[in-house]
Amino acid sequence: MSLGHFAYASASNRFLAAPLLQNEPFALCGVPFDGAVTHRPGARFGPQAIRSASLMLCDGIHPLFNVSPLGQLGDAGDMHLPNASPLAEVRALIQAQASALMAQHHCVFLGGDHSVTLALLRAAHARFGELALVHFDAHCDTWMDHFGEPSGHGTWTYEALQEGLVSAAHTVQIGLRSSGDRAAREYVQDQGGLIYTARQLRGLDGAALQPVVQQVAERLGQRPCYVTFDIDCLDPAFAPGTGTPEPGGLSSSQAMTLLEELSALNLVGMDCVEVAPAYDHAELTSNAAATLVWTYLCGQIAKRV
Repeated sequence: MSLGHFAYASASNRFLAAPLLQNEPFALCGVPFDGAVTHRPGARFGPQAIRSASLMLCDGIHPLFNVSPLGQLGDAGDMHLPNASPLAEVRALIQAQASALMAQHHCVFLGGDHSVTLALLRAAHARFGELALVHFDAHCDTWMDHFGEPSGHGTWTYEALQEGLVSAAHTVQIGLRSSGDRAAREYVQDQGGLIYTARQLRGLDGAALQPVVQQVAERLGQRPCYVTFDIDCLDPAFAPGTGTPEPGGLSSSQAMTLLEELSALNLVGMDCVEVAPAYDHAELTSNAAATLVWTYLCGQIAKRV
């Protein structure tokens, strides 16, 4: 495809040092926008930090899936986006660029704040129809407004459900734990979806997570499913570099187990958002994000070989 709308990443700072995207089946693309945050900005710099961290993965062969994205993955660079334009205009630009990529590739997007996911879901819905959604996050993102603004990085799940982009009965939220009124916190569950709070998952890992995996798999079946991973789903001990950290979150091993086990779903795309490197320590957050994205990619590539 033509990459005229994208800013190229240099050879030393592409995900896994993968080539510039051409005809590879899997595409990675940065969405460097953080104009809708409520607390600390900086997630626009997340895509490049995640790419840099991915270079530590060496040859990229996953120890569980025994495959590497190399040879199957191209890096499209970053979308060209303004950070001072109205959110609706930015989302229209994201949707158009994401649609072009999704027409030819299985896509992973690096945010950016979580407001970008609504545009990515609009593009995915146009291609795949009504979606299932697996949403990793500390926050429910189902507020009806954004501190007086009609839309932001805390409203996109509510908007996606209202627009019919995703099926409420096939929406799963994992890791929620932030403060908020009940109507927002339990909105997805009230609409017929599933919520696994961070409290419910405390102490569970490995085989102990299998009942969660099984319930999600039975609920979602083979409906086209999109995964969105807000890095603040992880406890700040594992991911301090984010705009709205919330203590009491998932460990990186819990998140990896869930991504590995849920790879059998009919996954059609993923994003990883809210990495803000200015607040990171020892690149813990970008390393976690790179490993989670790599795990997702390897799980999908393993199904093709």
